[in-house]
Amino acid sequence: MSDVPASARITRLISLAKSEWRALTLGTFFLMIGSGMMLLYPQAIRIIMDRALGAGDPGDLDRAALGMVGIFVLQAVAGSFRYYLFTTSGERIVTRLRAQLYQRIVHQEIGFFDERTTGELMSRLAADAGVLQNAVSVNVSMGLRHLAMALGGIGLLFYISPILTGLMLAVVPPVALGAVAYGRRVRKLSQRAQDALAQAGHVAEETIGAIRTVRAFTQEDAEAERYRRAVQASFEVTKIRIRNVAYFSGGASMAGYSSVALVLWYGGRLVVGGEMSPGELTSFILYTLTVAFSIGALGDLFTDFMRAAGAADRVFALIDRTPQIPLHGGRTLEKVEGRVALEGVELRYPSRPDVVVLDRLSLALEPGKVMALVGPSGSGKSTVAALVQRLYDPNLGKVTLDGHDLKELDATWLRKQIGVVSQEPTLLSSSILENIRYGRPEANEAEVEAAARAANAWDFVQRFPEGLQTQVGERGVQLSGGQKQRVAIARALLKNPSILILDEATSALDAESEHLVKEALARLQAGRTTLVIAHRLSTVKGADRVAVVEAGKVVQLGDHRSLMAEGDGLYRRLVEHQFVAA
Repeated sequence: MSDVPASARITRLISLAKSEWRALTLGTFFLMIGSGMMLLYPQAIRIIMDRALGAGDPGDLDRAALGMVGIFVLQAVAGSFRYYLFTTSGERIVTRLRAQLYQRIVHQEIGFFDERTTGELMSRLAADAGVLQNAVSVNVSMGLRHLAMALGGIGLLFYISPILTGLMLAVVPPVALGAVAYGRRVRKLSQRAQDALAQAGHVAEETIGAIRTVRAFTQEDAEAERYRRAVQASFEVTKIRIRNVAYFSGGASMAGYSSVALVLWYGGRLVVGGEMSPGELTSFILYTLTVAFSIGALGDLFTDFMRAAGAADRVFALIDRTPQIPLHGGRTLEKVEGRVALEGVELRYPSRPDVVVLDRLSLALEPGKVMALVGPSGSGKSTVAALVQRLYDPNLGKVTLDGHDLKELDATWLRKQIGVVSQEPTLLSSSILENIRYGRPEANEAEVEAAARAANAWDFVQRFPEGLQTQVGERGVQLSGGQKQRVAIARALLKNPSILILDEATSALDAESEHLVKEALARLQAGRTTLVIAHRLSTVKGADRVAVVEAGKVVQLGDHRSLMAEGDGLYRRLVEHQFVAA
């Protein structure tokens, strides 16, 4: 996207306004009226000056002054309508753009999020979209207004005195060339500043999201210093951009005022020589100031548009990005038996392409049976679960459901067939009702209550004064570990999946909570194909089959009894050292 010319990006920004063409057309009508009125008032001043200095009819003065008041009234009314129509249209455009950008972000594959920070993506939505918001709303209106004023003013200047106009415009070409070079540099600096600001946002998001860890390790001052360094880096780049703006603005201002001084000098000689009336010189000076002001304002707007072009690089790159694993498209099956197979799969994460996570791994899950995955940390257990959900596609081999390659199936439909309960479930910052209903948004309150009862969650829910409407706080912080687990199980029960993935949901619970959660899990697993990432001996002993994973490969496969009988195998060592200790 960075190779696309800035003009093309600005054209695309402006093309977003197609849906607002009615309001913008009406706004342009009022813009032309307002600009026309502003170009008329110097003529009224010319009449006043010539009549006053020439001792003319006082009635002409009265009519000219009254006409000038009428011009200003019309200009004010037209300006108000212009501002309202352009600004509201721009706000609607950016609202749609933000919604489109967010939709494109959440549609990307998981590998995309592995390579990007939350702070970076939030910066695209907030900071970059904010820059574009100015570009497509007020700045478009102001740009058209000042352009009309500049072109109309130059036309009237030529009408009054071509010679004086030529003197005034002699300064325009060098300023214009400087503006082009300056605009390119500002765009690059704006990109760097926005990237640095995104990094600062990432630091803030990461620290606030883990504030309890920060507090536990007394790292508040260290994190504050890390954020200070990040925003300081953004400031240093912004300071360079400001310095460039100052240099250009100063040079353009000096050139503009010098041309005005030249006009006054030569125009004064024309008045003294009788070749121009005092009123004509006065109106010429007013037009000159109008043109100078409009061109200066266009220069400032040009700077803003260059900043918008830099922000557009990142926004449109995300909007145009095609997800490697699309959410929709592919087959759906009328009936799901729940037979899942991984056939010689090799996986390398997109963020770490040089590391083999799964190495030609093969595994089969039978319908209605429980398969437990055990193995050392980092052996690939969670990656197997991610492949079953098609959060990633294998680099080699394939994953199938009832004999169908997952790549041939609609990904959204597939994930609706799978329920997940993790070791540390994530809850939304909303009510218990909405968190359980997240499993099936169309469910009614009676169905939610039934799921909560089946998950052994109803007793503690009833004890809250607000019941199902109780707010759980960010990530469920206002609930205990056991309560969060049971809400997550209720969410999975409400979803009623054919396949269940459990990342040992009882490993961090006290004895009473563990008992309640195990009862709920037993109901959840009944009749479903279940993949368990196991950390406790009780879970492994209850599984129909156990797969021992090491270095991305299945090194042992069987039930608990047969694997224990294999002598000094990895499974036996894990049971003796890890599970018994747990």
